[in-house]
Amino acid sequence: MKVQRSFNQESANGYGTLYLVATPIGNLEDMTYRAVRTLQEANWIAAEDTRQTRKLLTHFAIQGRLVTYHEHNVRTSGPELVAKMKLGESVALVSDAGLPAISDPGEDLVRLAIEEGIAVVPIPGANAALSALIISGLPTDRFRFIGFLPRDKKRMRLSLGQLEEAEDTLIVYESPHRISATLGIMLEVLGDRRIALVRELTKKFEEVARGQLSEALLLLEQHPPKGEYCIIIEGRSGIEDDGGAWWKQLSIAEHVDYYENKQFPRKEAMKKAAVDRGVPKRDIYNQLL
Repeated sequence: MKVQRSFNQESANGYGTLYLVATPIGNLEDMTYRAVRTLQEANWIAAEDTRQTRKLLTHFAIQGRLVTYHEHNVRTSGPELVAKMKLGESVALVSDAGLPAISDPGEDLVRLAIEEGIAVVPIPGANAALSALIISGLPTDRFRFIGFLPRDKKRMRLSLGQLEEAEDTLIVYESPHRISATLGIMLEVLGDRRIALVRELTKKFEEVARGQLSEALLLLEQHPPKGEYCIIIEGRSGIEDDGGAWWKQLSIAEHVDYYENKQFPRKEAMKKAAVDRGVPKRDIYNQLL
């Protein structure tokens, strides 16, 4: 196991440092003093969109050398940045907004740097996922960050099906163009759970809509979606058991069909129905003969 002591200069190997610098997700006042200083001192600033980052640097009067690092040039730019750091130069990585390496290719650069023995140091700050979670009103003691779900509807259903029994509060990112379709599939797969729709965080039109999934769909029908969304979804542990009320009105065959419609194999569907009902799987099998 290799141990990194970020601020112990005596153990430095002569390499530079990779700084992961959080940038504002909307409100420029969320930029930290440490983030500004790090960007001022870095030899290179690697940015997802240099035009966007240049605006930020100009606002804070930061004179930095910008290079691009995004999903389309990760294979060439990553090794180039690692080479610079091995020569003793420091690199500050930023995304368009929030923490780099969260749902962006910064993850790959971090991995490359670690493999080469380069220190990786976080410069924390604004983050959309956690900001949305703490204002959602849903449990925060256990949560799971999902990021963007698959675009393909079949794969999305499969992914959500795998999360159906998760007790954690779920955090999902979604674009305004896909939010309604995604919520519809969530309702179909997860049931009518409590959720929070959070958009335009830290901006003038910041908005949080709290309620049931079905209510969120109606809201979006009345008010067309705008801006990027964080969807915070109640986990299984937050749903009142009430003796398994959600399936009580279903026959055993309908109960098994429910899971089969979510792409579970028939044997797995029977097993899940048996778990719901608290009976042996063979009882379910015998009822369906």
